[in-house]
Amino acid sequence: MRAIKYGGWRHLADICAEKMADEIRRRDCRFDLLVPVPLHPLRYRERGFNQARLIAERLATRIDRPVVDALARVRTTPPQVGLGRADRVTNVSGAFAHRTSLEASATVGLIDDVATSGATLRAAASALITGGTTRVIGVTFALATDRNDG
Repeated sequence: MRAIKYGGWRHLADICAEKMADEIRRRDCRFDLLVPVPLHPLRYRERGFNQARLIAERLATRIDRPVVDALARVRTTPPQVGLGRADRVTNVSGAFAHRTSLEASATVGLIDDVATSGATLRAAASALITGGTTRVIGVTFALATDRNDG
């Protein structure tokens, strides 16, 4: 993930998407659509791309589901790296808003690169639920160990 996010190795998103698609098939998960976790516009300008969006686009072609930009990052936040669980929750609280309403019956695959505490996924899912959907499943390439959580 570091190579994608900080090294600009965007082609690695294909490998991530392939592994995620394999696991989705293995678990028989069914989504109506995929929603990538958005970056704040300032972070997007710094990086030049959103790694979650890259992965979602490549995953969408493998599982034949659309990508919908249903979320906006409405508040800039410091990176989550190095923060403990409580600080991660506080950091992303109120950081997302729904951009478009989704059908209540839609099952949304919320796509991000890495989950550590789940704070980002919970905050983004909350915004999607506020926007009308009732079923959100977080899907990440990696699960990181939260070393600051004891």
